Amino acid sequence: MTELQDWIERFPGLSRLEPAIKKLIMTRSKIVQAPKGATLFGPDKSPENMLFLLDGTVRVQQVSESGHEIVLYRIEAGQSCVLTTACLLAYDDYAAAGIAETPVRAAAIPRDLFDDLVSQSKSFRDFVFAAFSKRITDLFLMIEEVAFQKMDVRLADRLVKLANTEGVVTTTHQKLSVELGTAREVVSRQLQEFQRRGWVAQARGRVNLLEPAKLEQLAHRHI
Repeated sequence: MTELQDWIERFPGLSRLEPAIKKLIMTRSKIVQAPKGATLFGPDKSPENMLFLLDGTVRVQQVSESGHEIVLYRIEAGQSCVLTTACLLAYDDYAAAGIAETPVRAAAIPRDLFDDLVSQSKSFRDFVFAAFSKRITDLFLMIEEVAFQKMDVRLADRLVKLANTEGVVTTTHQKLSVELGTAREVVSRQLQEFQRRGWVAQARGRVNLLEPAKLEQLAHRHI
């Protein structure tokens, strides 16, 4: 089995495609790689390919005219990008940037093939819209979080999710502010409060979770 065949089998929706469609994808697609920190796409640029992430993590973030940043979502291995899908379907340019948080490897389907498959293959179209629907739901949850949840709840939730197996979050106050779409000073004040409670310990470029259970409890508290 070739690498291209192997990646198709990793996506259940694609593995169920008709043999002729799978063969067409294998013929026309290619494997692409990018190093950590690479910008995979950015504002005002049109997508040239539909990417299916095989390895690594991509952070999708938006920057306002004033320079304010917020992380919209992350793409993990085994997923595609809802923003790329939307731009391909609407023939529109990107409104956000995709940054490789790790070295990444992806399978790329060229735009003209994507258009043909969406119009001609019901199974491929069903796969695309199923993934699109799930991501849109995730985005609505993110909007609800930003609009209605308190900052201490959101920060506690993000710390728990970003922590490694040893309970350490390797990040800065600035990066956390981008994650949460708020000012760095707001994050700094809230981390100081968590430290006062004995829940975290801060060091340069890292946050140690001393009481992860209490952070998890707070993370599940909604206003």
